[in-house]
Amino acid sequence: MTTAFVGLGSNLDDPIRQVTQACAEITAIEKVRLIKISSLYQSPPMGPADQPDYINAVAEIATSLTPTELLVALQAIEKHHGRVRSAQRWSARTLDLDILLYGEKMINTASLVIPHLGLYERAFVLYPLLEIAPQLVVPGHGAIAELVQKCKRGGLKVVGSVSSLNNNDNEN
Repeated sequence: MTTAFVGLGSNLDDPIRQVTQACAEITAIEKVRLIKISSLYQSPPMGPADQPDYINAVAEIATSLTPTELLVALQAIEKHHGRVRSAQRWSARTLDLDILLYGEKMINTASLVIPHLGLYERAFVLYPLLEIAPQLVVPGHGAIAELVQKCKRGGLKVVGSVSSLNNNDNEN
């Protein structure tokens, strides 16, 4: 089993519900076990300012899926939630699921980049990662605690939790 971290985000159609349901659906993926889920964080949009704030979280999982298999499973969950991929970068979305880290692998293909692009400079990813994995080292970028010190919160705030899913005993 490989430890991986998945970023979750939504700013449309009840974002807290979208992220909470997606967490439950991730635990239902065959060969995936949820280890921890961060608090829910509210953050201003990265892209166009004329969209609602995002709700974000990070899930730590253990999986025997390959990175590509995990990506396909996560994209199926996004599609189930009505995710429409727009040509406009950083547009509003019902659900965004990103593989942030997959063990210590560094991958750079047309369909998958790990560590996820920009992970080391985005508060809505770094702070939830620090919360659930304070000793984490991001391959090619350093310790999560050091990365957080260089990254301003920029309006990021904790707005809730998905605690009922933490330490799920799902043994897929």
